[in-house]
Amino acid sequence: MTNQEAYIVIDIGTGNVRVAVATTSGEILSIARENLQNQKDYNYPEALFFSTDDLWEQIVRLTRKALAEIPKIRILALTATSQREGIVLIGKNGESLIGLPNIDHRGREWEDMIMDKSEVYQLTGRYPTSLFSALKIVGVKNRLPDLWGEFATFLSISDWVEYKLSGVLHYEHSQASETMLYDVEKHDWSDRLCEIFEIDPAVLPKLTLSGTVLGPIIPIEAAAFNIDSDAWIIVGGADTQLAIISTQPLENDVVIVSGTTTPIIKITSEYITDDQERTWTNRHIDEHSFILEANAGVTGLNYQRLKEIFYPKEGYDVIENELQEITHFQCLASLGSLLADEKTPLTRGGFIFDAPVSHLLTRGSFVWATLWDIACSIRENYKSLCEVTNHDQDYIWVCGGGVQSRTLRQFIANLIQKRVIIRKSYRQSSVIGGVYICNKALGKPFIEPFVQEEVLPQGNEEHQRLYKEWKKTRASFTEIFS
Repeated sequence: MTNQEAYIVIDIGTGNVRVAVATTSGEILSIARENLQNQKDYNYPEALFFSTDDLWEQIVRLTRKALAEIPKIRILALTATSQREGIVLIGKNGESLIGLPNIDHRGREWEDMIMDKSEVYQLTGRYPTSLFSALKIVGVKNRLPDLWGEFATFLSISDWVEYKLSGVLHYEHSQASETMLYDVEKHDWSDRLCEIFEIDPAVLPKLTLSGTVLGPIIPIEAAAFNIDSDAWIIVGGADTQLAIISTQPLENDVVIVSGTTTPIIKITSEYITDDQERTWTNRHIDEHSFILEANAGVTGLNYQRLKEIFYPKEGYDVIENELQEITHFQCLASLGSLLADEKTPLTRGGFIFDAPVSHLLTRGSFVWATLWDIACSIRENYKSLCEVTNHDQDYIWVCGGGVQSRTLRQFIANLIQKRVIIRKSYRQSSVIGGVYICNKALGKPFIEPFVQEEVLPQGNEEHQRLYKEWKKTRASFTEIFS
């Protein structure tokens, strides 16, 4: 009996590390996951890092665990995807020095070194902040001289995974979009941006396209994973972009990717920027497309944390059943989501409900309020996106684990007044995106996408009233904590 052909997709998110094994037809055979272990860096007010050795041990352990569940399998290729603004610094001898996650803000103290932020926005498609890689590197350069003395180059986390597997240093274009050292319209590194951030262009790795075959896996890593040494290493890309391709959208379609954060994006063939500098413009995984983005920030993580508090042993089906029973809306929330037209993020928030506490207030009320906060934030960012570019279609694609809640999908449909469509693969969208990439690289047949569900918008007057109440709630928290 011939072993079934499959791929390994390694996915490093903001909150967790996943290793999935999937067939060439897109069937997910197994997934192993653990939390990503970030640590506080006390050299800065707002800095986090992770040990690259610890992360690699996690990846090896999770890969072996995922493969152990399906012994008769032949791995054709491996690819990686990861959080977009996270990087790994590489030393002069090719060693991994330190990992800096997307939520690391060690560069915040040096944001004022950018004299003309509009110039940077026009080149990079994003308003410059410490979220992006260039200022993380500036932070290391200015405060960690010993580490800086060893520094030679840097990689996105997904490109670092592929470097560990193949030995090839490279930077994929959709990930390079997040560095603020890359001219998004010109599809190349920028000497001008390097000048602004006082970073030597010589440290920038060669750029590669998603779907590039880097070569076979290094034999020692094949042995560590317990797979054949003829498996190929394929360039993946940013997690948002890989999630998007799992929906197979057309040009000008809008896709909501609901994960730890929630990007709301539009596929475009043009480099579009916003006069008010609210949106991001990124490279997609192909050579010619862009994605225009407004991002609702940390959303799905809020839902996950509330589930851990109120439903630690119950499944999401229990939550959905309780949400359906709520008829009196006792609670509203503002939990730190981002709005494109707000310059200052809301870093503190909470729930508002009537006092004294009503007997109608339940644990489901808090989850309802959390999902409503997510949906309203999506609506606000979608509105900002539409002020920059038209969206004429009567539907929106959604994907990602956050929209496994049908309640949330209905909220979105009602607030935006568009059909909300999910594919069969929506919950593991970045993994399925990795399968598409590998199939294309190895010349395997195209996977025909399958629509699982369409949610039709309802004309819900109560939702429109509660949307106005949510805006008041958010304004209250903004005023209190500004």
